[in-house]
Amino acid sequence: MEKWKKVFAIIWAGQFLSILSSTIVNFAVILWLSIETGSAQILALAAIAAMLPQALIGPVSGVFIDRWNRKYTMIAADSFIALCTLLLAVLFALGIAETWHIFLLLALRSVGSAFHMPAMQASVPLLAPESQLTRIAGINQMIYSVGNIAGPALGALCITIWDMQYVLLLDVAGALFACGTLLFVAIPKPAGTEARAQSIAREMKEGFLTVWANRPLSLVFLFSILVMFFIMPVSVLFPLMTLEHFKGNAFQVSLVEALWGVGSLVGGAVMGMKVYNINRVALVNWMYLLLGVTFALSGTLSQSGFAWFAVYTAIGGVAGAVYMATFTAIIQTNVASASLGRVFSMFHTVSIIPSLIGLAGIGFFAERLGLTLSFVVCGVIICLIGLAAFMARSTLQIDKKQPAPANG
Repeated sequence: MEKWKKVFAIIWAGQFLSILSSTIVNFAVILWLSIETGSAQILALAAIAAMLPQALIGPVSGVFIDRWNRKYTMIAADSFIALCTLLLAVLFALGIAETWHIFLLLALRSVGSAFHMPAMQASVPLLAPESQLTRIAGINQMIYSVGNIAGPALGALCITIWDMQYVLLLDVAGALFACGTLLFVAIPKPAGTEARAQSIAREMKEGFLTVWANRPLSLVFLFSILVMFFIMPVSVLFPLMTLEHFKGNAFQVSLVEALWGVGSLVGGAVMGMKVYNINRVALVNWMYLLLGVTFALSGTLSQSGFAWFAVYTAIGGVAGAVYMATFTAIIQTNVASASLGRVFSMFHTVSIIPSLIGLAGIGFFAERLGLTLSFVVCGVIICLIGLAAFMARSTLQIDKKQPAPANG
């Protein structure tokens, strides 16, 4: 087995258990809040608490990810998340946990994630051949998809058989296991980090200019951000679409969520099987069109069309996974390793903003436009963005010089 495969086998083992345990706990927390408060507003505030810190500190965290040792940055971030979760478990064990404690935990976990995820993505090009980056991104999508499929079911099971403090300890164990596996991995220091600028603001600007100075790459970024702006409000509306338009039940809501996860798993598996001799920017653009079509068609369905809604959702999951894996690999290939932490942090920050707007504007989409029209409008706009992306011919040139496939 090639050395890079052994390294990623170790990393993926730790990340899988960490992601699965985190998904279990996240769903258990949502259930706990639902049972205790019965308030949709509380759930929306919880989601905002889980995302807002990443949006606020993302640009700054990227500077330090590029300054620090990325291996120990990930270990420190996971350890911080584990400590915060352990403290909440203690509050539950003492019987004094309150809703605001949950919000605080979600916010602190978000701070840890602002360092961990970009550091992980920025480390991949330092550990694997350039020809394998899309494959690795596909396998990462598979790992997240398995967690998203199994996590909710296991979270619902755990909260029915265990007290909340014991469920939270699963996340602590998963984070510590991930930290342990990283100790067996050596992540090289990227070239160009020896002489770092002392000003955080200057380094943040350098990270922005890394993308801005490359016009074709900046356009790829822009199209992706625009698409995310319209994906997120729709994703918030999926449960309401099932319950209100199709007159479904809780099982059907969970089925739709699971089908998106299954689609993501299939998409990740396809990208992880081999290296494809294909223009990756064009592939991303095709996935925009496919996503847009699935959203728009979903909005045209009658109340009896739930089965087709489920099919379109699964197809959307495939398109979403292929898009994200391919986009990630494009960035890893076209940005110097010394700047990747800042670039990925910046992208995560800008991508989270549409999620927050979607949560804040859910009333407008659901009540002003209506559920079905919201799906159609957002789907059509995403398709138009995909067409515009194809018209930006310069972006298709950045992936012309691809490394020769090496599937070994």
